[in-house]
Amino acid sequence: MVNRKRRGLELLSPAANAAIAIEAVRHGADAVYIGATSHGARKAAANSLDDIAEVVDYAHKFRSKVYVTVNTIIYDSEIKTVERLCRDLYHIGVDALIVQDMGMLRMSLPPIALHASTQCDIRTPEKARFLQEAGFSQLVLARELSLKEIAEISDAVDVPVECFVHGALCVSYSGKCSASCASTGRSANRGECAQICRLPFSLMDAEGNVIARDRHLLSLRDFNASALMPDLIEAGVSSFKIEGRLKDMDYVKNITSLYNLLLDNIVSNSGGCFHRSSFGKSDISFIPNPEKSFNRGFTDYFLKQRRPISIASLLTPKSMGETISDINSLNNGDGISFFDNDGNYQGVNVNKIEHGRIVPGRKVSIPKGSAIHRTFDVEWQKTMAKKTAERKIGIDVEMSCSGVSAKDERGVSIKIPFDIAPAKANKAMDYSKEFAKLGNTSYKLLSYSSSLPADSFIPLSEISRLRRELVSLLDQTNKTTYRFDMRHQENLNAVFPSKELRFNDNVANNMAISFYMDHGVEKIEPALETAGVKTQASTVVMTTRHCILRELGMCKKEKGLRSLPEPLFLKGAKNQYELNFNCSRCEMEVLSC
Repeated sequence: MVNRKRRGLELLSPAANAAIAIEAVRHGADAVYIGATSHGARKAAANSLDDIAEVVDYAHKFRSKVYVTVNTIIYDSEIKTVERLCRDLYHIGVDALIVQDMGMLRMSLPPIALHASTQCDIRTPEKARFLQEAGFSQLVLARELSLKEIAEISDAVDVPVECFVHGALCVSYSGKCSASCASTGRSANRGECAQICRLPFSLMDAEGNVIARDRHLLSLRDFNASALMPDLIEAGVSSFKIEGRLKDMDYVKNITSLYNLLLDNIVSNSGGCFHRSSFGKSDISFIPNPEKSFNRGFTDYFLKQRRPISIASLLTPKSMGETISDINSLNNGDGISFFDNDGNYQGVNVNKIEHGRIVPGRKVSIPKGSAIHRTFDVEWQKTMAKKTAERKIGIDVEMSCSGVSAKDERGVSIKIPFDIAPAKANKAMDYSKEFAKLGNTSYKLLSYSSSLPADSFIPLSEISRLRRELVSLLDQTNKTTYRFDMRHQENLNAVFPSKELRFNDNVANNMAISFYMDHGVEKIEPALETAGVKTQASTVVMTTRHCILRELGMCKKEKGLRSLPEPLFLKGAKNQYELNFNCSRCEMEVLSC
């Protein structure tokens, strides 16, 4: 297919904090993304500069990268603050910033690499090419794309293409959702999404008839592309992103380990065509299982099919956990979920299993024959609470009369000369065991060789000193030879694909206006978040490839199905929306009322 040239493959894991980021790297992440003190699209996942510096120090030992999210829209009054933040992040060694506000390309920033966030809504080759020309060195594509669309974009650009492969799905195109801001004043583009899409709604037709009552009609299942990793690589994807900067450590350890093993297997069977973008083997002490972590049920979304059915989690936005086929596999203290006779989601702890029946921890009626899901596994939690991975850089050590030398898999080489006059030994000495005592360092001995005379003897205390110095020099040399991807040059002659920008293109500062005008945009409507801008009735607040009618088996393109009196409406406890179906593009628009 496309992009079969040799390239590095990057597993990119989320981190709510420094401890989780370090565990992600330990479990095989080639890169992590983490929020800074402000202006990240997950406001609840902010981190201090000191914490991020700790992550950088650990990750760079394995040549794993650290990306920081500065991917909210920015107000004019905040520009100096953002510039100072970016300079601080550059100075502590962050590899790249993930951004959505084009005003950042006009700010006074250090030469740090910029990645175009999924908030940039990259769906076409034209927009991808433009963002590459604007100076972005990695592009995070929209989650809604098919493999064919991803391949078309990959063919159009030279910079790495990044795609989500696992985790929660936004129902609207990312960066194009104004529902939260319009309804509550909490803007998703400012990291404060109220998750309107996870609420229950009733679907009603123009005559007031209820088609579906109190269902989570906009709440999607979780993304899981694990079975399609080879296809994504064939489509040109280089970076595989796990969603979850608000997820806990167990989730990150489990899902990172899953995709790490998948990528390792693909690389080992690629005949040298692909390689991992970082170094060091992660030895995992458990078998990864995505159903053990928070999930709403899984979907591969639109990767394989343009019009898949059943991609929503209609009955609940909560975790479905893993399906239990044998209740005897449950443990005392496990958490389970099921749906009661009224179709309501219920959760309860298992007190015990008695005579083949679940004895719940509180009074509750579990319908006979209902599907049981385990949402909390006591034994799994005990396993995950322990140290579950170790990552080491392999080194080769050689001793000679002139000194000891070492070379590791990163390509780092060092030599420590000495002028020791070896004493005579009664027998040939093997120092490999001493050099293998690498303890809590980031290294493990792969091979040892020696050209010392067979009767040479060097005190073990001297060997220990050489080993410690060797480790220290490897660390220092790795730091001094670490390569950063600097910010790419902007092509000032590049033309933006559209002459006009609407409010949901999220232009919130004068620097962004200047950027777009420099690239040929003639008319710019300010972002909804900008003071004085308000939504009117029938304003599109979401655009999605998820179609409620298709989900309910009532697709308007299918012959023989009854048509409903339109327009259709979503009615919730506090919000009501009108629906518009653009069947030619298989898109649904959600409009304010």
